Order: sequence, then structure tokens, then C-alpha cells
Amino acid sequence: MRAELTVLALGALLLLAHVLIAVRFKTSQYGTQWNMGARDEELPPLNPVAGRLDRARRNFLETFPLAIVALMGVVVAGKASDLTAAAAWVWLAARAAYLPLYWAGVPKVRTLVWAMATLALLVVLGILLLG
Repeated sequence: MRAELTVLALGALLLLAHVLIAVRFKTSQYGTQWNMGARDEELPPLNPVAGRLDRARRNFLETFPLAIVALMGVVVAGKASDLTAAAAWVWLAARAAYLPLYWAGVPKVRTLVWAMATLALLVVLGILLLG
């Protein structure tokens, strides 16, 4: 299997981790009745940690479709290479590092890690479009 597809499968597991961790912290704040209910009621703001985890989850959900398009695109178009594979692994490593950094509330470094992941995707998109 192409490295880009392996990275996407691992990215899907990372998405699952984002969802489960964020929901676990939300449930610890709002309770199991909220978790098992319709979630229609107004709720107080999340505590800082749960809020960071929820924002990290949303950020991953915003960027994962770009990774799917870029990484699957180069495979389908026959443009996958050692460079796209390396960029895929950089993206995954950076996104995996992003979660604990955001969880811990680490500023600046978290943003640099996000930028590194985004740059890796831009490399792959560039190859897909221009390479």
C-alpha cells in the first residue's frame, strides 16, 4: 500500500482519538445524561482543557479533508513519490504532536506545528496540481 494511504488510515485513527478525547472531557463536565441525550439544552462554556480539546478536534476536522484530497489525489493521479510520502508523514507527525500541545495549552509552538502540517499538505497539493 502506498505510504500516502497508510498515512490517511492513521489520520482517520487520529481523528477518532480527537473525537473520543474531546467527548470524554465534555462528558466529565456536562455528565453522562448530556452525553446520552439530545444535547438540545444551553450549556455553560467548557472549562479551559475541555475547550482546548474541542477546538483541537474542530481544527483537525477542518484540515483532514484537505489531507484526504491531497494524499488520495496524488495516489489516484499517479503522482505519488518519495517526496509526497515524506510530506504525508510530516503532516501526520505534526498533527499527532498538535493534539497534546493544544491539550496542554502550549502557545506558539502549537502554531508552528500546525504551520508545518499545513506546509506539508501544500507541498502535496502543489505536486498534485503542478507536478
